[in-house]
Amino acid sequence: MRPPPAATSDARPLVYLVGNPNAGKTTLFNRLAGTRARTGNYPGVTVERRASKWSIGKRDVELVDLPGTYSLSASSPEEQIAVNALLRDRPAVVVVVLDTTSLQRGLYLALQVCESGLPTVVALNMMDEARAAGLSVDYARLGALLGATVVPLVASKDEGIDALTEAISASLDGRAPNTAPRVALDDATEADVAAVAVVAADTLHVDANKARAWAAWALLSVEDRDELGDVPASLRDAARARQLAARAAGRDLDLALVGARYAFLDRAVDAAVSQAPVLARSRTDRLDAVLVHPVLGLLVFATVMYLVFEGLFRGSEPAMQLIEGGVSATQELVLNMLGPGPLRDLLVDGVIAGVGNVVVFVPQIGLLFFLLGLLEDSGYLARVAFVIDRLMKVVGLHGKTFVPLLSGFACAIPAVMATRTISSRKDRLVTMLALPFMSCSARLPIYALVIATVFAGERPIAGVFSVGAVVLFSMYVLSVVATLGVAAVLRRTVLRGPRPTFVLELPPYRLPLMRNLLRSTWDRVRAFLVDAGTIILAMTIVLWAVLSFPKSATVEAEHERERTAAHAQLRDAALESRLAAIDDDEAATQLEHSAAGRLGKLVEPAIAPLGMDWRIGIGVIGSFAAREVFVSTLGIVFGIGASADEKSSSLRERLRDARRGDGSRLMTPLSGVALMVFFVLACQCMSTLAVVRRESGSWKWPLLMLTYMSVLAYVVTLGVYQVGIALGWGVG
Repeated sequence: MRPPPAATSDARPLVYLVGNPNAGKTTLFNRLAGTRARTGNYPGVTVERRASKWSIGKRDVELVDLPGTYSLSASSPEEQIAVNALLRDRPAVVVVVLDTTSLQRGLYLALQVCESGLPTVVALNMMDEARAAGLSVDYARLGALLGATVVPLVASKDEGIDALTEAISASLDGRAPNTAPRVALDDATEADVAAVAVVAADTLHVDANKARAWAAWALLSVEDRDELGDVPASLRDAARARQLAARAAGRDLDLALVGARYAFLDRAVDAAVSQAPVLARSRTDRLDAVLVHPVLGLLVFATVMYLVFEGLFRGSEPAMQLIEGGVSATQELVLNMLGPGPLRDLLVDGVIAGVGNVVVFVPQIGLLFFLLGLLEDSGYLARVAFVIDRLMKVVGLHGKTFVPLLSGFACAIPAVMATRTISSRKDRLVTMLALPFMSCSARLPIYALVIATVFAGERPIAGVFSVGAVVLFSMYVLSVVATLGVAAVLRRTVLRGPRPTFVLELPPYRLPLMRNLLRSTWDRVRAFLVDAGTIILAMTIVLWAVLSFPKSATVEAEHERERTAAHAQLRDAALESRLAAIDDDEAATQLEHSAAGRLGKLVEPAIAPLGMDWRIGIGVIGSFAAREVFVSTLGIVFGIGASADEKSSSLRERLRDARRGDGSRLMTPLSGVALMVFFVLACQCMSTLAVVRRESGSWKWPLLMLTYMSVLAYVVTLGVYQVGIALGWGVG
């Protein structure tokens, strides 16, 4: 057993924030500590404990934001984090953050915390919405019944922050009420709790109140095949023995414990809370009549997502062109400052090209994060999860899995981590193994480059819809279909199991706080720049090296003779044109002799049936480190250097003009679609494999994911390209 920490390493008292998902706990954490933890308007945003130093008066404390939980009866990993922190650690104060509009549900968690005897402050958040709904609370009366201080709060508007700070300070000083309430149980249940509490006190070395809380937790949570780790064997055995004895006697321990608590809360709410009649239909009810409708809801969702992708396709272009111009200007400056040689090539085609290929993604990725954050914070995504639950039933999952799946549109890494909110281990594994099919932001530059290359100048469909937007939307649709299809197969084969009951809170609609939304967008973009950007820069430099070396002295000498002849025979524009052609021919010939060219030639027979040649093969191999590297790799392969981004006209022109060995065009609409399909389905991300290994606890699952995704990508891409060729679509 690990020893319970009394405080942090520098002896700062621990102040824990705990509450139901979507109660505004992380927003309060941001307000108090001034940090930028992610907030959202659907359950399950916080899946790890976050901490920050917080100065309260003349005292520094460690403020900790625990994962959201509905009770101390842990059934998922993030709930167990909260249980361990509250019952095993030694916090100086626990702040229970409740959504006042759903007060009785939240009070269940508050009662459990108060029962443990911990110094507790109950923060009734979203009081503005509660007052608008006709709810009034006698805070002193409610606090007396719970044995805690109760403070009204509107965290998003700073209302009640000073009163909350004073209440926390009073608890730290021992000036606040702290009397653990005692819930009346029937005699048999009381005997069960008392017996297990003795074992808890002896095993965990806690006081009587905490021992009783541990006993109730164990009786409600421990099962034969649960996923709860770090539970002492003696405590588990004692709880299971009492559960089996109660079952043999025809008693329902869960009902007895939970029912007694709700009976206590019913009396407390009757005594301290009043509800004025509200006759008008709420805005939330009016909107939900459409947005959660089984048919209209799906139509609205499809429309919203199409508008998101249309805006994404068009809205980022001006900013990307501006960045492209800046990178090109920087490269020209270095070219003029340094003479020819490996150092100049490294700086221009390696370092500056790498930085440019990172920064140029920012407008698209930032816009995607902003739009998804807008949908999250407004409360709409919770409705989508509710509506999608009907579809999820087909694949054996439930709507709650949709939240991490949709997060996969941004990045698979946080999406895999978000699966911790799913209580069933099999459901978590199915979700994390399927969600890499969701088209993350790293795939977007690839789609944009291919679409701009092979579909440029196409007439709008029906005179309204741009071909590029329709193709982009189709790739995202394919990713969703692949995700659900694979989930269905996994659920019925290697991860077979019953579908759990779906429970998800539908929060009221709220106007997103632009400050929080912009902060969260920047944090996500910054994470991309730091994490993916570092990989892209490093890979660009490495790829420049393997594309540049070894060089053939024979090729170099042959082209030098051609330059000498050109200088002797031509002048002015004709000379410049001839020298440029010689340079291009030398670069292409040297590339074939390089390490990358030899590797590309080695894999070409395997990828030729997919519509790819050795040059595309080099990009595919490099993109396994990070999908974004694919575009910059093609830039180096085709001699573009710093201009190698998905909006680069030079790269698009080179791709359009590229020919195979038989003289046919390399990039046609068919080969472009086949290439995008491959990237929809292929597992081209080492980071995703690493995080699946960490979350699943075994290399078995990421290796399975890599294998089946690679095979599926190859087979489907082969089918798309070969069927297209058979129908005459690939001629070029």
